Amino acid sequence: MTRNEKQQLIDSLAEQLEANSYIYLTNTGELNAETESSLRRFCFKRNVKLQVVKNTLLKKAMEKSQKDFDDIYPVLKGQTALMFAEAGNIPAKLIKDFRKEFKNEKPLLKGAYVEEMIYVGEENLELLANIKSKNELIADVVLLLQSPAKNVVNALQSGGNILTGVLKTLGERE
Repeated sequence: MTRNEKQQLIDSLAEQLEANSYIYLTNTGELNAETESSLRRFCFKRNVKLQVVKNTLLKKAMEKSQKDFDDIYPVLKGQTALMFAEAGNIPAKLIKDFRKEFKNEKPLLKGAYVEEMIYVGEENLELLANIKSKNELIADVVLLLQSPAKNVVNALQSGGNILTGVLKTLGERE
């Protein structure tokens, strides 16, 4: 790879890092070709972009970007694959589901950059999987807002039925 090609790759990685708020660094080393291909299909189905990168080029791209990745630099060892997603919890859930389905301990979570927060280490996988996405939070708020309104509507409807029944009974007596 020429110096010019490396610079283009660094620039491309820096743009991707800037454009995404949810970036996961994983270790996919020691996966055989068939399992890695399955991982790529798993990612494709869940709209997660998976890209294997060289640590030195990734570090240069991180340094070039406007985001603060200082805490992630120590984990840039061994094989590194980046995962880019639309929501913060999707890659973590994907990793857990992939391990369960393929009975494999890889990919390992090296670190994650989620909404300007950095998580380093495998022990954060469960925490990241339980983070609610923006759409899930909006759905929770809508549900909370609908609950009192539904109670009022139900009370008015049931009261209306009782009142109608009373008026009908009184009208039939005469």
